[in-house]
Order: sequence, then structure tokens, then C-alpha cells
Amino acid sequence: MSDEVEPGFVRVRLDLSYDGKDFSGWAKQASGRRTVQGEIEDALRTVTRSAQTYELTVAGRTDAGVHARGQVAHVDLPEDVWAEHQDKLLRRLAGRLPHDVRVWKVAEAPSGFNARFAAVWRRYVYRVTDNPGGVDPLLRSHVLWHDWALDMDAMNAAADRLIGEHDFAAYCKRREGATTIRTLLELRWERSADGILEATVRADAFCHNMVRSLVGAMLFVGDGHRPPDWPGKVLAAGVRDSAVHVVRPHGLTLEEVGYPADELLAARSKEARNRRTLPGAPFADPGCC
Repeated sequence: MSDEVEPGFVRVRLDLSYDGKDFSGWAKQASGRRTVQGEIEDALRTVTRSAQTYELTVAGRTDAGVHARGQVAHVDLPEDVWAEHQDKLLRRLAGRLPHDVRVWKVAEAPSGFNARFAAVWRRYVYRVTDNPGGVDPLLRSHVLWHDWALDMDAMNAAADRLIGEHDFAAYCKRREGATTIRTLLELRWERSADGILEATVRADAFCHNMVRSLVGAMLFVGDGHRPPDWPGKVLAAGVRDSAVHVVRPHGLTLEEVGYPADELLAARSKEARNRRTLPGAPFADPGCC
């Protein structure tokens, strides 16, 4: 796969956000279910008055119910379409898109940019409350209620054992031909002023269900059902433990995607396709949460 844009086309970067509650994830589905990709591609086709659909490439595919505040995608548009619509595209998309998805910025991407492969990290936050009264009704679509008091120090002790490059097979839903080796750059819990616990999870890429499985394991530590060294032992064992639950998606938000300096974009894309391969796996799929 090449990052060279076809002659006559312009690569455009889109910065966007969405409330995942009523979406069946990011990626278009043959079933015709409502997806973020489908909504944006339909809107692009409509506002540019194009006969064809221009396909989006995204930094990180999110599952059904997962939100995004700092998602990034790119699309290759014909030069004449971009020239005609670039100054009005953002406002026209705002008028065409449904209220649960917004595009905040559209700009010609620098040379070598690929929303998926040029990214150096993705940062997610998972939000949980252990308030015995439950979740604030105004936050119910974005915060998980855990019906046990949580020990944040114990969860952070568990998190420390998971940082670094590991095979996260024990915390991932396997996909044919994809490696489960990832570098977890940051994993920490903080309690905000309103009492909500926030798990910040940052990695170069994620395999399927990885974030929600890690959170599920740490919640089991936080409520006293397992000791702090248990999630690390599960990781080392390399096999799924039946006690590791994939928590519900609505507490998870993709907050930010990091990219290198413009002059390093092409090199990063090439590296991402070739790094840490296992037999039969051409690259580390950024996957999702």
C-alpha cells in the first residue's frame, strides 16, 4: 500500500467528533446499519454534488457505542472538487450532518499524511463512577456505573504492571492475520472533582476490545475481587481469563490522535506497516478499544 495520492486528487484531513450512542461503530456495514463513516461519506457526496462516494480512512475504528472527541480521518478528493468546495465545505457539512457527528476542521493534508498509518499514538479515556446513587442522568450515555466502591491506588498499581510493549492477546479479541503486540505508553486513573474516575489509556495502536478489557480487569482490582498483580499475571499468561470482562462501550471516548512532524509522516506510515509482525500479519492494525 502506498501513501502517494493519485494524480488529479488532493488528500484532505478531517478532524471530527461524535456521540457513539446511536451508531453501529465507525465502519460502514453491509447490513446498512447506521455508522459514522457512512454518515460522513453520504454528507460529503451530497454537499459536493458528486456522483461517487469518496471513501474515508480513519485513525482508529471505534466500536458501536464508543464516542470520539478527537478522531481524525482523511479523504482523497478530485482537485476540481476540492478547489470548488474547500472554502464552504465545513459549513455545508455542518448543515448536512446529523447532530451526533461534527466535522470541526477540513484542510489539505501535508505530503505523506495517512490518518491511520502516520499516527504515533491514540489516547482514549474511560469514565466510571462508583457513586452509590448511580450516574448523573445527564452523563448516563458517557459514564459507566460500577456498583462497588473503587480503590484508585490499587487500580493504578495494577496499571503500572501493564505499561510497555507486550503481546496483549489476553486482552484482545483476536482477528485473523493481525498481531496483538502493542506498546502501551500510558495507563493511569484519576478521580475528577465530581468523583468520576477516568482511566487514560494511550498506545501506539489498539487491538479489538483492548481498552475495555483492560478497564474491566482493573475494576475487578479496584473493588477488591482481585489483587493488584492479577492483571499483569493475566497478560503474562497470554490467554483470555474468564474473569476479564469487556466493560460496556458507552464509557469510552477517543480523545486525541498524535502525529509526528510533517517531514516524518511518510517514514512513520512505512514503519507502522512493517513493525512487530507475526507470521501472516502484514502490519499492526490500529483496531479499536
